[in-house]
Amino acid sequence: MINYNGSIQDTSNYSIENNRGFLFGDAIFETIKVNGTKILFLEEHYLRLMASMRICRMEIPMNFTMEFMEEEILKLIALQTNKVSNRIRFSVFRNAEGFYNPTSNDVQFIITCSELASDSYVFSSTTYEVELFKDFYVSKHLLATLKTNNKMINVVGSIFAKENGFENCLLINEDKNVVEATNGTIFMKMGNQIITPPTSDGCLNGIMRKQIIAIVNNMDTIEMIEKSISPFDLQKADELFISNVITGIQPITKYRKKEFTSEVAKEITGLLNALIN
Repeated sequence: MINYNGSIQDTSNYSIENNRGFLFGDAIFETIKVNGTKILFLEEHYLRLMASMRICRMEIPMNFTMEFMEEEILKLIALQTNKVSNRIRFSVFRNAEGFYNPTSNDVQFIITCSELASDSYVFSSTTYEVELFKDFYVSKHLLATLKTNNKMINVVGSIFAKENGFENCLLINEDKNVVEATNGTIFMKMGNQIITPPTSDGCLNGIMRKQIIAIVNNMDTIEMIEKSISPFDLQKADELFISNVITGIQPITKYRKKEFTSEVAKEITGLLNALIN
């Protein structure tokens, strides 16, 4: 079952050959974790969705409030057999004809749902090796910071990782600085500092990124810094980890010949679980 523009049904009944999200990537989305009937970080997701729609010059319907977004998600969640935790994708696409120039800026939405194994963020200590993906670069502009349907570099980078026996790849921008992983924000611990790239480098303006920055800022022994990360910095780091709203924190155990510890990542995971509970 999906929620298509407020109507619960088996399929969207929307022809893919006319969908601008499919034809032109003219769509944005939010990936959201829901525990029971609690939508984690609802306000942050809503505000980012509204900001993304404005940046993409989509028409925001008058009834598209945070309460409306919550109601439409929970309408779909109520039909799920798993009442513990679910992954939501809330997609908004421009509903218009035309080619590069749409005939209108009106929108419709589709909400899909899939079950998750746990409502808590589970810390993983399994081997997780990454490599740089250098075939294509992330551009340093505002659109790169949004969750749009234009994610081909993430897809190709993920395939590259799988083909070469890595768990993930790190993406770089045209300045050759590390921007993010294919599926989340990159954080680096070096000494008593936690460093993550600024959004001006082209990284996604992540919801979990904001939570971790806030958590680290409240820790007495570690300083949070937003600055560019070069590939050379990675091999001097004490810890590397990736974050997103579904996984929480994924420690990186190896990059090339360098192996990493994960003590601080584990501590932050505990603080993150305390936050959502």
